[in-house]
Amino acid sequence: MRRVVLKLSGEALASAASDETIDASTVDFLAIEISTAMERGDLELAVVVGGGNIWRGATGAMAGMNRANSDLMGMLGTVINALALQDAIENHGRPTRAMSAVNMDQVAEPYIRRRAVRHLEKGRVVIFAAGMGNPYFTTDTAAAQRAAEIEAEIVLKGTHGGVDGVYSEDPRINADAVKFDEISFDEVIARDLRAMDMTAITFCKDNRLPIRVFDLMADGNLGRALDGQPVGTLVK
Repeated sequence: MRRVVLKLSGEALASAASDETIDASTVDFLAIEISTAMERGDLELAVVVGGGNIWRGATGAMAGMNRANSDLMGMLGTVINALALQDAIENHGRPTRAMSAVNMDQVAEPYIRRRAVRHLEKGRVVIFAAGMGNPYFTTDTAAAQRAAEIEAEIVLKGTHGGVDGVYSEDPRINADAVKFDEISFDEVIARDLRAMDMTAITFCKDNRLPIRVFDLMADGNLGRALDGQPVGTLVK
């Protein structure tokens, strides 16, 4: 794989063993995984990070907040996560660029597609923050859209919390849930399996953009996914 978008949730930057919103050791682990993956030399890697460890727009809306305002708060949370990840990756010697869909010039570059592609061509890890810059859309959908815009080959959906792919049911609830090694977009949609946000799933289906869902927190798993090894579940 040459050009890839890695989607990771904001919750992945936290840790069940810590009360911190952003756990330094967890972020460092992710930075090492990304830095090690970049040793391939010909890899162009973009990362879309969520903000659920800081704020979830839907949570605020359920509590009576204006949904657009609540989603904007979530977008700002993704920028905080992007800066934390950027710092950790650069500490491991890899150049990065953080690009935000919400303009904040003193913090991150504005998202411009051609500029993002140029950064990738120069070997920089590009971190996309603030989702799509619009309320009512998840960062899963932002990852799908950015992947299509930069002509990525695949979306890698990194999971955490012990779920290592797409299952027939939630394996944390039903131990008899069946894991799929490969599954079609049509079946994911028909069974409402929620490998990603359903808007992202249908977008990837329409644009013929495969998704690999895998456990990002397993040591070396990102590299295995990039090498095309059968980790997690391939949705296509």
